[in-house]
Amino acid sequence: MHHPFGEQLGIKFGEPPTAGRSSCTLAVNGQHLNPHGVVHGAVIFAMADTGMGAALYPTLHAGEICATIEVKINYFKPVASGLLTCVTEIVNRGKTVANLESSIYLGETLVAKANGNYAIFRPAATLDAGRAAR
Repeated sequence: MHHPFGEQLGIKFGEPPTAGRSSCTLAVNGQHLNPHGVVHGAVIFAMADTGMGAALYPTLHAGEICATIEVKINYFKPVASGLLTCVTEIVNRGKTVANLESSIYLGETLVAKANGNYAIFRPAATLDAGRAAR
């Protein structure tokens, strides 16, 4: 899975995401830390958002894409080093909106949990191309 922003952060998918589920990791380094020496919350947020999109994409029909509507995240423990793992599952998928949940771990310790809603739609260019083909 090619994801330029995720790759810039160092997010890696060990196994390809399956329909409704994904798992990704991030090896914490100095670039991920805030001035207090712990992982910046936006890094963990980006892991959750990236994991959610990855879990949803295999469920999309040809020509559909998804976009984040909103994500709520709770941080439970600070992280200064180690390997973070984000496990994501679809909670509910409708025709136009999906809800997903990500759990972020450091080893066996839950450090954050996120819940997000994603729009499912066909971009206007895809719709226009489909109309022109008729």
